[in-house]
Amino acid sequence: MGLEKLHPFDAGKWGKVINFLKEEKLIADDLIVQAREATDEDLLVVHTRRYLNKLKWSFVVATITEIPPVAFLPNFVVQRKVLKPLRTQTGGTIMAGKLAVDRGWAINVGGGFHHCSSDKGGGFCAYADITLAIKFLFERVQGVSKATIIDLDAHQGNGHERDFMDDHRVYIMDAYNRYIYPGDGFAKRAIKRKVELEWGTEDAEYLQKVHTHVEGALNELKPDIIVYNAGTDILDGDPLGGLAISPQGIVKRDEVVFKAARSRRIPILMVTSGGYQKRTARIIADSILNLHNLGLIDKELVTSGAENPKVEQMIRETAKDLTNLSLQ
Repeated sequence: MGLEKLHPFDAGKWGKVINFLKEEKLIADDLIVQAREATDEDLLVVHTRRYLNKLKWSFVVATITEIPPVAFLPNFVVQRKVLKPLRTQTGGTIMAGKLAVDRGWAINVGGGFHHCSSDKGGGFCAYADITLAIKFLFERVQGVSKATIIDLDAHQGNGHERDFMDDHRVYIMDAYNRYIYPGDGFAKRAIKRKVELEWGTEDAEYLQKVHTHVEGALNELKPDIIVYNAGTDILDGDPLGGLAISPQGIVKRDEVVFKAARSRRIPILMVTSGGYQKRTARIIADSILNLHNLGLIDKELVTSGAENPKVEQMIRETAKDLTNLSLQ
């Protein structure tokens, strides 16, 4: 429909990441776990009925997605072309949470809608997938009672912060450009480890702060699951992020987080969140390949007779379980 031309977000980045990983022979078509669209019943575990009803008004969706022409589209078109893809990514985050607990790690190539809370969307975030994934694990997966959110998108994650404001089971670390959207002072009260960054922060300072505070957060509380919001809008030149991190810096950042999680044997779920340049898809793929090459996303997958297990082995073994996951 050309809607992607009306917003700085590269709406095709998720598919591009998958294609890059296919080119590198890390994954193949029949070995990808297809996300299940989150149903209303799923969404109501976190969202209010009043909020979901609001999404039946196109002008509300236009405000949330920051694409004004959406307001003039029939809502059935908005549901199919705008909200259904976001519900599918939300379902993917929920599914990936269970996969992370089962296998030690999971990456949803999508999701990370960290500005959406139970009763309010914004910043291109219509569904609270991070909150949903954590609530699902708390309610349905034995042994998961504490979670840490490590939010390294350039923007403050005010959605999950509002949702978990008084929930002591959830520890939130958030590193963001202090001068940009959303500037939600109320939500900041939920952040246990706040890292406010200046305009144009570069690799050396950024990576030192990420390493120090990720280690500090995980030493302060050892969770049963880490949800890592790995936005690439920290990239130098991003029109919204205002930071100056290189592609190599982003790859190293993800490595730091995964090393911290894997060395402590804490399951980690990564979502890709914001990133508003055409080159971000290649950087995300390069980061995933780096994690694989370092053994950070397949060490637990060794099976008898497998000398060099790859990501697809894990995907094949768990696909059946995941397609049956639901909050219902």
